[in-house]
Amino acid sequence: MSAPPRHPHFYTVEVGDTRFTILKRYQNLKPIGSGAQGIVCAAYDTVTQQNVAIKKLSRPFQNVTHAKRAYREFKLMKLVNHKNIIGLLNAFTPQKSLEEFQDVYLVMELMDANLCQVIQMDLDHERMSYLLYQMLCGIKHLHLAGIIHRDLKPSNIVVKSDCTLKILDFGLARTAGTTFMMTPYVVTRYYRAPEVILGMGYTENVDIWSVGCIMGEMIRGGVLFPGTDHIDQWNKIIEQLGTPSAAFMARLQPTVRNYVENRPRYAGYSFERLFPDILFPSDSNEHNRLKVLHAA
Repeated sequence: MSAPPRHPHFYTVEVGDTRFTILKRYQNLKPIGSGAQGIVCAAYDTVTQQNVAIKKLSRPFQNVTHAKRAYREFKLMKLVNHKNIIGLLNAFTPQKSLEEFQDVYLVMELMDANLCQVIQMDLDHERMSYLLYQMLCGIKHLHLAGIIHRDLKPSNIVVKSDCTLKILDFGLARTAGTTFMMTPYVVTRYYRAPEVILGMGYTENVDIWSVGCIMGEMIRGGVLFPGTDHIDQWNKIIEQLGTPSAAFMARLQPTVRNYVENRPRYAGYSFERLFPDILFPSDSNEHNRLKVLHAA
């Protein structure tokens, strides 16, 4: 491994098996998450005197796809300004020349938990509604800006202890209209819309499907459509929601349509079966008990 660059404003620290070479203003690094796109640490910013999250992008220039993904995430975080979208506070590289340039660090607001952890809690009606409302506000802002997130899932949604929510991770986001036919293998499987699973062209509505899956998971306490692969994913959707309409079938490519039309036909479950009253949050200040009839 090459020696870290020498620069008076930077220092190097090992975080797990990853080397962080960061500005000296950021101290007390602690790992808080990792994924395909990089390692994230919590840190203290001695200049602003606030806690932050620092993401080191994972080998952003190893190929064109990774480079585009890194650029997309950086650009969208820089451009989007909304209280329910994670904010980019700073970005830097320890390298001093274009020839050496290989590391990108993004500094963001630090939140307390992601939605995976929150879903396990016993949320009341007000908190659940407020989280969903903020999710939709953030998504509406992105869509009005012509941005499709494409990878909405509980691990990409973070919250603070006061129940404020922010959406993050724009590595897979696309501006609407860039390409009509997009790859079906981008969104985490459980939250994929039918258009994505079946390789159809799609628009902003794929994000709304993901929000619906997340909302259902918050109510039921478990994943709605836990498919083991994209065929199993599709089967789980039609078993619960029913076989799609002829108009939907007509939009499919011939080979896909042939498969979908030859699946057993399902009527789908009633709303009451999908979300029985017993699952809804119990007593709150405004509602004796939220019922399916009120939610439908």
